[in-house]
Amino acid sequence: MPRYHFYTLDVFTDTRFGGNPLAVVLDADPLSGELMQTIAAEFNLSETVFVLRPVKTAANRARLRIFTPQTELPFAGHPTVGASYLLAQLDLVELDPADRLMVLEEGVGDVPVKVQWGKEGPRSTQMAVPRMPERGPAPPSRADLAAMLSLAEPDLLPGHAGWSCGVPFLFLPVRDREAMAKVKLRLDLWEKLLYGWWAKSVFLFTTDTVSQDAQIHARMFAPAMGVTEDPATGSAASALAGVLNDEHPRDGTGRWLIEQGFDMGRPSLIELETDVAEGKVTAIRVGGKSVLVSEGWLDID
Repeated sequence: MPRYHFYTLDVFTDTRFGGNPLAVVLDADPLSGELMQTIAAEFNLSETVFVLRPVKTAANRARLRIFTPQTELPFAGHPTVGASYLLAQLDLVELDPADRLMVLEEGVGDVPVKVQWGKEGPRSTQMAVPRMPERGPAPPSRADLAAMLSLAEPDLLPGHAGWSCGVPFLFLPVRDREAMAKVKLRLDLWEKLLYGWWAKSVFLFTTDTVSQDAQIHARMFAPAMGVTEDPATGSAASALAGVLNDEHPRDGTGRWLIEQGFDMGRPSLIELETDVAEGKVTAIRVGGKSVLVSEGWLDID
């Protein structure tokens, strides 16, 4: 009976049982995509990532396939950050001590990841996002979206829009954390408004934060992916760079700390960096800490 080694981690945190849980299945080349989807549904986490041999070039360290409980994604942040941390922590890939960089192949393209090292091994990982933000078509009205979220229209601030760095999200600025805490997604209205729209996942954010170190407080809902609410969403943090630059374009390097998952008891901290030149985003980096939680074996009939 074939056996596959897996680990689980909590990502965008240094505390077990915080952050966003992730399952990582190693040496997954013999598995079909259909079986990977079945395994991801079995784990039933926001994402499960399968590590395979690279196919583009031997210089790349691994290829990743990323699945939610219901679908495969071309790119996702917390699987990239968590899987790269695991590969470094277990010494499964060769890294240059002078420049601890690994390139991972994903559906969206090659994703460079830099490993920040400490005295006892990797401390955090930071990915360079391969695609710059793309703005989507005009979204539904603010009044309709507020009703979808069980909010009053004034609870949503002007400026909602769809953005994507490979995975589309609808970004909705919210008045404050009090309004954020009242959110209850109505699936009937979500199906009516967003199921057939460009972005099916909803990212809510406010500058009213819990932590004094954070600048943005966020929640994310992705029912089409089988994710009721996500504790931390690196792909959404990547696309948020488009929102932030659209609101306040400023050349140079910008840095934000995004807190997410606080409303669901899984506090997560996502580090976002952007480079802007002549008013356009030229580079995006997303990173954070990870912690190992468990390991085991999958027995496949």
